[in-house]
Amino acid sequence: MNSQLNGRRLAILGFHKIGEPPPGGWASWFYVPETVFASQLRYLHENGWQLIDIGRFLKGLLDPESLPSRGALLTFDDGYRSNLQVAIPWLQRFGYPSVMFVPTQFIGGHNVFDDGSEPWEAMCDWDDLRELERLACSIQSHGVSHKGLSWLSPAELDQELRESKIVLEAGLGKPVEVLAYPYGDEGADRALTTAALKRAGYRAACLYGGGPNPVPVADSYRLMRVAMGPDTDLCSALGQQ
Repeated sequence: MNSQLNGRRLAILGFHKIGEPPPGGWASWFYVPETVFASQLRYLHENGWQLIDIGRFLKGLLDPESLPSRGALLTFDDGYRSNLQVAIPWLQRFGYPSVMFVPTQFIGGHNVFDDGSEPWEAMCDWDDLRELERLACSIQSHGVSHKGLSWLSPAELDQELRESKIVLEAGLGKPVEVLAYPYGDEGADRALTTAALKRAGYRAACLYGGGPNPVPVADSYRLMRVAMGPDTDLCSALGQQ
């Protein structure tokens, strides 16, 4: 099989927060204003990018020919409640599915892992996550503690991957098969991380940064994601200069 099947590409877009900071907060690069987000969705629609859901994404890893020539997967990290209120209505207008990667320790709480570097934000609770699932936003794993994997011992790595999957599957009653590495940190030993992901039952894992993935995907546990901020130039990022 050719390294790039008929020019197919899979663009995974990585967002964090859509809309304005909370009262008393400040606008960091990780906030994409609502109007900018809407324009980014329009760009995808007008430039032939076909949005896929988690099921088609996972099928495409095994059957690359099932993917569109320009396939895109929209993802949101951390599980901010504001995305349910701001991003999801826009996705519904376009009919776009999405994915949210959630660190289980903070469900129903706040982004303590960002303390001092990002504004204090409410995180989705279990009812919110079930509502997101109903609205075609698949909940997947972002670990338990939101720690970079290079911070963890091999035993802690195994626990982090297994526990987050078990908790989400029990709470949502569905399989959880994809992980996004917190901070894009896949750990110091790629082979060790990949082995732990496979043992836990994950089928794919996403980095943070880079461009579209050539299809077929070379390594489903090292998928690039386009880092999405308010100034991201999609034309350049998706290789359409």
